[in-house]
Amino acid sequence: MERRLPLEGVRITDFCWWGVGAYCTRVLANLGAEVVRIESHARIDPTRGSPPIGRGKTGLNVSGYFNNFNPTKLGITLNADLPKGREVALRLVKVSDIVTDSFTPHVMEKWGLTYENLVKVKPDIIVASLPVMGKTGPFRGWGAYGHQLEAVAGLAHLTGFPSRPPLGSGEAWPDFTCNPYHAASAILAALHYRNRTGRGQYIEIAQLESTVCVTETAILDYAANGRVQGRQGNCLLSAAPHGAYCCRGEDRWCAIAVFTDEEWNAFCQVLGNPAWANDPRFATLLGRKENEEELDRLINEWTEARTAEEVMLLLQRAGVAAGVVQNGEDLLVRDPQLRARGFFWVFDHPEAGKISYDGLPFKLSATPGRLRRSHLLGEYNDFVYKEILGMSEEEVNQCFVEGVFS
Repeated sequence: MERRLPLEGVRITDFCWWGVGAYCTRVLANLGAEVVRIESHARIDPTRGSPPIGRGKTGLNVSGYFNNFNPTKLGITLNADLPKGREVALRLVKVSDIVTDSFTPHVMEKWGLTYENLVKVKPDIIVASLPVMGKTGPFRGWGAYGHQLEAVAGLAHLTGFPSRPPLGSGEAWPDFTCNPYHAASAILAALHYRNRTGRGQYIEIAQLESTVCVTETAILDYAANGRVQGRQGNCLLSAAPHGAYCCRGEDRWCAIAVFTDEEWNAFCQVLGNPAWANDPRFATLLGRKENEEELDRLINEWTEARTAEEVMLLLQRAGVAAGVVQNGEDLLVRDPQLRARGFFWVFDHPEAGKISYDGLPFKLSATPGRLRRSHLLGEYNDFVYKEILGMSEEEVNQCFVEGVFS
């Protein structure tokens, strides 16, 4: 007998697009929520054209980016720019528990789908909005992607080498990490609150604020000490050695971090206690920090003769933090931890072919979650409009003719 998932029976009307909102509702869908993902031919979600795309594949349903962010959802098309489209949206809200969006505030306001209006249709509705700069204030109308958020929040300023310009993560990092998980956590808390009180609520997850909170001590350091933290490359003030070290093979690296004297002693034993390990310059953390460049050079001489995987396993077995700097093939094919936990799910997609999907980043023992392949554009129109909303065949056909379901 298949186990019941924790969010079964919860329905989400999902207006999110691009990355952060889609990944938030992805997590909830994988835990059993019925997520009705609203799209429109009038304005195609840009991720449908975003790489990676399989060789020889074309169309709106083959993007690896979109498909990985939207499995297990019920995808429909609905043009909320039309009055009838907004009427249908409200009918869907009436039979939902949660409404999500990741637009700038003016979009839902233009459609009349604000919390003040939605609560009239469903008094206990939970509405979660993820505007980039928040719903109020002088920058409320600003839009951005994760790359820009890294810069505005200060992450780019802190990422890179001291002698070079800010680098950033190379990815839209806030879209995959802090913002979707902060939003999902807030929604789960709102569901818990509603279960106890019977009352819904409005949740605003300003993406900028959510991103700023992961800058660790930078803001506190400035507020308390007037000190502006800068880029440190691969260094960390509380650890040495700490960096990515070149290993055998083309562009192969292993990240190593040593925090305590015990870890340093274990690290030296793995290396065979070379003569330089007893150098008084390296006897303390402070000394290692002061001579970090020379220390890194000596460690690289050891790592360059070994594979990244060998370095990682030798150090991990000794209780020293180490990890291969992995590429996509490493993650999909060679990573023993991801394979042991069954992290990747593989499905045959009718247009994209056989593709891999990320699983959940956590594994719950009783309710591990499940995935279903991502939807084609408008694939669940009939099911949602006829089965969930109870619309007749004639009404659905008329809406298609009028462009409501475009």
